Amino acid sequence: MGRTKEFDPDVALRAAMELFWRQGYEGTSMQDLVDHLGVNRASIYATFGGKHELYLRALDHYAELTDVLMLSGLSKAGPVLPEVRALVRRYVQDSLQDKEKRGCLVTNTVVELLPADAVAGRRAELSLDGLEMVLASALTRAQAQGELAESRDPRGLARFLVTFLQGVRVIAKTPDPRRLLDAERQALSLLD
Repeated sequence: MGRTKEFDPDVALRAAMELFWRQGYEGTSMQDLVDHLGVNRASIYATFGGKHELYLRALDHYAELTDVLMLSGLSKAGPVLPEVRALVRRYVQDSLQDKEKRGCLVTNTVVELLPADAVAGRRAELSLDGLEMVLASALTRAQAQGELAESRDPRGLARFLVTFLQGVRVIAKTPDPRRLLDAERQALSLLD
């Protein structure tokens, strides 16, 4: 009987996430995963389940990584609106600098798999809800600190920003960066 190849599941999960992010769910075959991860098919099934379960785990991993990177500044003490503006600018700049035009794995999931895949949809919704909650909390703090006018609706503004930021990831796949830069200026003007 042959020996099962030893591998680090965390390294394999990250590699699977990168592959799904680049090629999409439908564009990634089980053989692609075997080749890219350097892990035999039986080991992938034994460790992660099938392709769909691996995709869901990769999506969760992606959300954990990006949430920490993108949202860390919003919970710092002090002025809030500069951090929100920096987040908007960072999304646009990161999207423009993405040479592979991968976009966001959460957004890609919504575009590619919904509404047919309710499980993936729920995972994406949880990620978007988390972003909205952090933004709404930050904007509420900004309002309490006098940075944001009392007439503004922090929850509605947070929902707009989540929608805008996810749209940035989609539109960045087109060749004209002016569209994003013009939209960025408009989005930032809502924070004045």
